[in-house]
Amino acid sequence: MIPFVRDFDFAYGRTDQVSPLIQRLVAPNPGPFTFTGTGVYIVGRTEPGARVAVIDPGPRDPAHEGALRAAVEGRTVSHVLVTHTHRDHAPLARPLAEKTGAIVLAARPPVRETHASGGLDEEEDADFAPDKILVGGEVIEGDEWTLEAVATPGHASNHLAFALREENALFSGDHVMGWSTTVVAPPDGNMRAYLASLDAVIARDFATIWPTHGPPITEVAPFLAAYRAHRLEREAQVLARLAAGDRTVGEMVPVLYAAVDRRLWPAASLSVLAHLIKLVEDGVVEATPQAAFSAEFRLI
Repeated sequence: MIPFVRDFDFAYGRTDQVSPLIQRLVAPNPGPFTFTGTGVYIVGRTEPGARVAVIDPGPRDPAHEGALRAAVEGRTVSHVLVTHTHRDHAPLARPLAEKTGAIVLAARPPVRETHASGGLDEEEDADFAPDKILVGGEVIEGDEWTLEAVATPGHASNHLAFALREENALFSGDHVMGWSTTVVAPPDGNMRAYLASLDAVIARDFATIWPTHGPPITEVAPFLAAYRAHRLEREAQVLARLAAGDRTVGEMVPVLYAAVDRRLWPAASLSVLAHLIKLVEDGVVEATPQAAFSAEFRLI
């Protein structure tokens, strides 16, 4: 069982000091994929004139945009960092940069494709374009803070996390979330890449993980171990459904996700497909005619 953490103190429009170098403001865009909303992080000191970075500024919403501008007033926003281009993370990046003179940093946007099931909050901000492309390993510095870009593809092909060296903390975007498992949505999401990225994060031994949605993860090692074990267990369950005679994603999801809110079944279908694509690549499963929602899958 994953030891989910879902309770935390916040209020829309309020900026909270959550660590010596981190403030958080939650956008009012709650939903089945965003939990309470997008958590925007301001990294840096609070005194006037201090240089700060903003991570995942969130959606275009007048009240939220005003609250974020008020939160950074008197300080210099030098960098706007975006973990990935999904529309609950990226749209406010450019307006904030234009207001503050900051530069926008993110991985290269992927080829624009819509997800097979459509209608998810995971869809992209098609207009997003960073000023500087990151690939992972870059270091961004401000007043007494140092952020390292960490490549974490899987949830999205261009997903980055950002490590705050001074606090041994990771801003994980949607790669790891305390309130729920992460959607891995083909064609852009990739389960093999996701598991490899998860192993890379585990190896870093962070003290705290700050997801974009929900509260921080402070018991990091056991949480990530359970998170990883869940993915491997789900893969085993997919194989078991194939052995039981299921042939399509549509047959598997009602069984595998019977206890999950049906509103999340479209996202669950994408994750099941991601597992099946990986299993096809592993040479364990075959797909006819190809690994997609319309395909039929069989054990080899």
